[in-house]
Amino acid sequence: MARYEVAPTRTNLLSLKRDLEFAVEGYELLEQKREILIVELKGLTARAVEAQRKVDEELAKAYDALKQAQLAVGYTGIAFASKAVNVQANIRLQERRIMGVGIPRVSVDIDDVKPYYGPRATSIWTDEAVQRFKSALGALGRLAESRISLVRLASEIQKTIRRVNALEKIFIPDYEETIKYIQDSLEEAEREDFFILKLVKGRLEERRG
Repeated sequence: MARYEVAPTRTNLLSLKRDLEFAVEGYELLEQKREILIVELKGLTARAVEAQRKVDEELAKAYDALKQAQLAVGYTGIAFASKAVNVQANIRLQERRIMGVGIPRVSVDIDDVKPYYGPRATSIWTDEAVQRFKSALGALGRLAESRISLVRLASEIQKTIRRVNALEKIFIPDYEETIKYIQDSLEEAEREDFFILKLVKGRLEERRG
């Protein structure tokens, strides 16, 4: 521990005590923030795992449907149908805040115009593939939301931990050490003043005698 280089005065003592109270209060608030963020991080981790599983599942079904469609109508038929599909994904971003951390909300809205193509050149698997890929887009939006949220929360937790450690291991001990030094110095000065006063009083009494 190291103490601050300040004059051992009562004014500095009162000022350092106020600073110490502020540092302890900040430490307690940061500890609460850290705990809340860790709870949120655990919940987001579970949602991110589920979002990744859902994306893998939807993409697997979509590519399986596309494969079946190719078997049914051939590559040329799929290429023709893909040019007729009029699907547009609109991504909307919003934000909510957790302990000052911006957490995104990703919404994927699908705009399409049906029918895409005539029924003769396609099969039921072509329609299935289109629907599956649309579902996969929504799942990818939820996955992106979860991953970005995880990165932001993890970064904020690291910052909060560094601040908590700095207060706990550096600033608060330094304040306490400095306050103790000033208190000891003031007590020593009071003892010296008392000794001098007593000495002067004794000599004055000797003179009167």
